[in-house]
Amino acid sequence: MKATYMFGAGDVRVIEVPAPTLQEPTDAVVRIVRACVCGSDLHPYHGMDASTEGASMGHEFIGVIEETGSEVRSLTKGDLVISPFSFSDGTCEFCQEGLFTSCIHGDFWDTPGMGGAQAEAIRVPYADGTLVKVPGVSEDSPLLGSLLTLSDVYGTGWHAAARAGVTHGDTVAVIGDGAVGLLAVLSAKQMGAEQIILMGRHQSRTDLGRDFGATDVVAERGDEGIAKVRELTGGRGATKVLEAVGHLPAYEQAYGIVRPGGVISRVGVPQYEEAPIGFGSLFGANVSLTGGPAPVRAYIEDLMPAVLDGTVNPGRVFDRTVSLDDVPDAYRAMDNREALKIMVTP
Repeated sequence: MKATYMFGAGDVRVIEVPAPTLQEPTDAVVRIVRACVCGSDLHPYHGMDASTEGASMGHEFIGVIEETGSEVRSLTKGDLVISPFSFSDGTCEFCQEGLFTSCIHGDFWDTPGMGGAQAEAIRVPYADGTLVKVPGVSEDSPLLGSLLTLSDVYGTGWHAAARAGVTHGDTVAVIGDGAVGLLAVLSAKQMGAEQIILMGRHQSRTDLGRDFGATDVVAERGDEGIAKVRELTGGRGATKVLEAVGHLPAYEQAYGIVRPGGVISRVGVPQYEEAPIGFGSLFGANVSLTGGPAPVRAYIEDLMPAVLDGTVNPGRVFDRTVSLDDVPDAYRAMDNREALKIMVTP
């Protein structure tokens, strides 16, 4: 079958690999009908060391069950399913607490030896605990784009707002106009935020952010951006700051705009080892820091009904669709900011 592999910075190829097979009785084999390229995929695209073996790519997908192991109970051949960006058994103490990304037996799809989702098919460990069945939707439904966001970016945006404790009347600032940042705006709006300031400088994206609920847009960065947010908030800063970028300047911007006693929620994959938490950043202003990799499996079933009935349309973050053969060009387009988020079809 065809699958996407990265062999080094900027070197993405679609190659032939063996088709996945059941290895454990709790496995399922899923034929992928929609996948996508994630902003976090661009981190290795910039800095991965050259490799002769390559790394399989992709961690977001919707697919159809093709085969199940003897111990899989909740899924049958032909079911349309959503997968979160990590697999989990659904039964360990952390899964029971809703922390599926900390599952004792689980891991992320980019673990060495696991298949990636930018492919024709994938083996899913712990299928009962990982996959969520989508009722009454066909594999050619126009809803697939929005449902695909539940695999990662919508759930991650929701996680940012949930961990921050966004509630009615809050002033929220969202740093980053990528797909996660835009869906953090949507999530904050759904949770009742009164003022939502989106920090981003790409107008096509920030216009979508306004559609999702942003009341203000700040294109400035650094000290100028911090001053602008403080001006918009009467000098006090934002009660809740959702950081959806992962680079140190975004974190520095976050603690520059947060209100004393406020919360910073970080969900952008950090691309740095240390973040200041001292008197001049968090400690002195009694600011709380939270966030982390989103356990999106905990949110899929709660967020799916509004997608199915059309109340929300998070799939608007997809502004281009390519075939699997064209995935290398999708990486280039996203890296060049020619596309916000790209969906992949078989």
